[in-house]
Amino acid sequence: MHDEALAALEALAGSAAQLVLSRHRMAALGQGDAHDAVALSLPGRPDCGGLRELAWTRGASLPAATTQAAGNRAERAALRLLGRAQLVPAAVACAVAPEHAGVVAAEVACGNLLAVDAAEALRLCDGGSGSLTRVSEARVPLAEAENSRFVLFREADGLHEHVAIVIGDVAGWPDAVPVRLHSSCLTGDLFGSLRCDCGEQLRRGVAAIDAQGGGVLLYLSQEGRGIGLANKLRAYGLQDEGLDTIDADQVIGFSKDERNFRIAYEMLEQLGVTKVKLLTNNPGKVEALQRAGINVVAREAIYGEVTAQNQRYLQTKAHRHGHWLHELLGEQDEPASTEPERLPAPGAVSGA
Repeated sequence: MHDEALAALEALAGSAAQLVLSRHRMAALGQGDAHDAVALSLPGRPDCGGLRELAWTRGASLPAATTQAAGNRAERAALRLLGRAQLVPAAVACAVAPEHAGVVAAEVACGNLLAVDAAEALRLCDGGSGSLTRVSEARVPLAEAENSRFVLFREADGLHEHVAIVIGDVAGWPDAVPVRLHSSCLTGDLFGSLRCDCGEQLRRGVAAIDAQGGGVLLYLSQEGRGIGLANKLRAYGLQDEGLDTIDADQVIGFSKDERNFRIAYEMLEQLGVTKVKLLTNNPGKVEALQRAGINVVAREAIYGEVTAQNQRYLQTKAHRHGHWLHELLGEQDEPASTEPERLPAPGAVSGA
């Protein structure tokens, strides 16, 4: 948005623009105990540069005369839709004044504006991807698993596509199918970035599944733990300034993990997989599949290499995300990284 568009929006609605931010961004601005969406009324008429600074710039602060209110249903829906589209969760909102309602309705009627019911938008976001379509598939021999087949799934709204890499002959799979959920990482998977261990985990995951008689690696379109590549690069810039990955994501307005692993359950369901051995270091993935109804009977670690460039990232995953990495990092008896003695039955996992 530019200043002229902002002025046109206010003129059409007949009210001053408000900036709607997530509670994570509000916490980064020093405002705790916020609602999921907070509508800010700023003093004077803000320009777009000032709005962008408040939306995602580190060190920004609210003007003294700013007033806050819990976001209404439409404002909450706006943030949820932005997050689903992997955009910065910050919206500009104008309430439609009664005397302007007719003009706005006319703009909707002629197609210049789109009207979306807030309740429907929230239901879309709360319900996840909706119906997955199995679009296409082909044999794709891999260096780590020659007998592999790629199966592409598309979400109902068309925003994201995900790939199931089916390894080996299905008839010969173990009773508990080896499965790995791997979120896409352009920088690590494709370019070998030293900031993470994703590329190594991807290739070692494929090799491990092949060595165990075959199974499935789900390659999920969830770049940057669900915030998208643009925001991931913004977070990288903040990490270069000294923040860890969780705090950097919060500055931009996101939680420490925006992913919804129900999509993985839906893919496995379509592939006929109900009992798995999960290759992961992330307890959240185990819990998510268990809650969805997948019987996770065992768990196997998949490590990359610890390097000078990724050590802090791995320590953050262990200490703040609770990943099971204490063995890799050489840390004994680390409470946040302690794995339970046995995995719970599907119905016994508590929500989180």
